[in-house]
Amino acid sequence: MTSTQNPLRPVVVSFSGHDPCGGAGIQADIEAITSHHCHAASIVTCLTAQDTKNVAEIMPQNPDKIRQQAKMLLHDLPVHAFKIGLIGHADTAQVIYDIVRKYPLIPVILDPILAAGGGTILANDTLISAMKELLLPLTTVLTPNCNEARQLTGLDDIDACGMKFLEHFGSEYVLITGADEATESVENRLFHHHHKDSFTWARLPSTYHGSGCTLAASIAALLAHGVPPIRAISNAQEYTWHSLQKAYKTGAGQSNPNRFFWRD
Repeated sequence: MTSTQNPLRPVVVSFSGHDPCGGAGIQADIEAITSHHCHAASIVTCLTAQDTKNVAEIMPQNPDKIRQQAKMLLHDLPVHAFKIGLIGHADTAQVIYDIVRKYPLIPVILDPILAAGGGTILANDTLISAMKELLLPLTTVLTPNCNEARQLTGLDDIDACGMKFLEHFGSEYVLITGADEATESVENRLFHHHHKDSFTWARLPSTYHGSGCTLAASIAALLAHGVPPIRAISNAQEYTWHSLQKAYKTGAGQSNPNRFFWRD
């Protein structure tokens, strides 16, 4: 009898919120990371009361407990990427900064979640300031949608937003997604090293719960495998588009991305 050893599964640590209905947040990250044959380690930044339509409340977790979890996790596991999603509180942003800045060689993927799909505000001015001052300069790949890009930069023009993220805030790669714009197709714009690349995707008919989480977690997983950033960002968009194309309904609101579409 012969035996085979499982191939290495790079470790991706996700900092994000818990979604009780299972479509976004930590659950979305775990599914996307696992789908890319990585090992998903997770630290819950906040609990939420939400459904597939909107978020009613976020309940930030104790910053000292987050720090303790991360300390033990990072002491034990060889981490290959950090993915940051819903933060919930400025104190949590400070803790995440204190953690990831000690690992400058590990890529950081930040999905700067400012509002829920249903419209609930998820980041106040203090948290937004902490994200801009602490986390954006550490970010390898930033993935705001157009509304988030405008809010974070204070600018209207998306190209100007992208360049400001690079030149003023210090993020290395910035993918600004355009699904919320009133356009026939979806244009995502990637800014890096004073250049812009555009990616155009057919617009799908529904709205989706956790699409941004899926994209950012996919980028994190691919970077953890050593895929070069531009190719990782391109491939993650394709993966996300297919997961949305094969989405399914569980509730009365948005559809859930099918992050294991390749198994169907």
